[in-house]
Amino acid sequence: MNKIVGISDMKMSDSEGDTIITHSLGSCVGVTLYDPEAGIGGMIHCMLPLSRVSPDKAKAKPYMFVDRAVPAFLQEMYDRGARKDNLVVKVAGGAAVLDRKDLFKIGKRNYTVLRKILWKNNILIDAEDVGGSKSRTMALYMDTGKTTIKSKGVEVEL
Repeated sequence: MNKIVGISDMKMSDSEGDTIITHSLGSCVGVTLYDPEAGIGGMIHCMLPLSRVSPDKAKAKPYMFVDRAVPAFLQEMYDRGARKDNLVVKVAGGAAVLDRKDLFKIGKRNYTVLRKILWKNNILIDAEDVGGSKSRTMALYMDTGKTTIKSKGVEVEL
């Protein structure tokens, strides 16, 4: 079954038949976490780097902001039986799609905040497809733990 992750959203699964997908990763960042031992995986699609710009929105949509979403996502994975030492982490997005001159640097800032949070939690990124000016679709296949990125009609495995 396909589970679609919208903007400012998170989905998880422990079913081998599921595929978790998010579309239109531009300046947003998508993150997949997968624990092959526990058979648990998930994905977030974060729009903005820091929740302090809108605390009310951060409460209403905890996966909108990277600084709130990533710790909550990690905790949810751990609560469902994942172990930090087993996590396979893949990242996509962080592009400058609408902001071609990269004036606001939203994509770069999203990616920087993500890296900082993972680093503070002693977690390394296993693979990534970030930056540039293209939109991406990201998919996590629960039967294998494989993550793919599709952009401009070309799909690659991370």
